[in-house]
Amino acid sequence: METRPVYPHRVVLVEGILIFADKALRKLMDVKIYVDTDADLRFIRRLERDIAERGRTMESVVRQYMETVRPMHLEFVEPSKRYADIIIPEGGSTPSRST
Repeated sequence: METRPVYPHRVVLVEGILIFADKALRKLMDVKIYVDTDADLRFIRRLERDIAERGRTMESVVRQYMETVRPMHLEFVEPSKRYADIIIPEGGSTPSRST
């Protein structure tokens, strides 16, 4: 077995929901990772955050989600995951195991 030293390299992490939608930006990336999360979990997190941190009502969050967030996700974000080299399912969490 051969042992080779691995030296540090410059790494730039780019994060965002629309980063794969831009072809020019994709061309600059060596490795593209998409963290996939179920729609119901995304909605629940948004609902909890917007109520707790932004003082919004449940009705306003639901309305915004249905009118803009969900349609834009389906049109732009979801299709862009096809450009990912790696797709991490379920937000990267692993289910707990019972013994």
